[in-house]
Amino acid sequence: MRGTRRVRRLLWRWRSNPLRRHDDVVGAWIVLAVWMVIAIGGTLIGVQTAHTADKSFAQVRRERHPVQAVLVESTAPTVNMGAGTPYDQVRATVRWTAKDGATRTGRALLDPGQRAGSKVVVWLNGRERLTTEPTSASTAAVEADVFGAAAALAFAGLAFAAGRVVQWRFDQRLYDRWGREWEQLGPQWRRKTN
Repeated sequence: MRGTRRVRRLLWRWRSNPLRRHDDVVGAWIVLAVWMVIAIGGTLIGVQTAHTADKSFAQVRRERHPVQAVLVESTAPTVNMGAGTPYDQVRATVRWTAKDGATRTGRALLDPGQRAGSKVVVWLNGRERLTTEPTSASTAAVEADVFGAAAALAFAGLAFAAGRVVQWRFDQRLYDRWGREWEQLGPQWRRKTN
């Protein structure tokens, strides 16, 4: 019984009621439409963004491949910013053999404190140019989910703001109409109360 009363209170704008105005129904539909756009649109945009980001990360993983290289110059030790951070690496010249058998050299980010002549692993892109190591599948999945959630929240924020603008314009129109009606009816009431 209590649940039925709660539902009736929530849906009062749609129930038959002598005090219900057409504007109440329109306002309720505006609110419902905004929340539906937020729920459905936000979900679709979030899922699509996460899927697209995941595909992009997978494409990068497919295009890049590791290659054994030889360090041409020693890497100087640096102040350690923290294990695994990109700031604890230094640029150094490396030499590797390309697929066509030619020897190539270039500068890559490597761990500090290594001696010249030591073997290192560098990453090449599809055009056989030095690049960074691609994001792992698990890290890429987390990043894709974060991008999807951010896109869904951004869309929800924009939809909510647009809904508030529509509701504000609707309310302003109502206030203006009520003001005009009061200007017509107000003088009649003053005569009766004086």
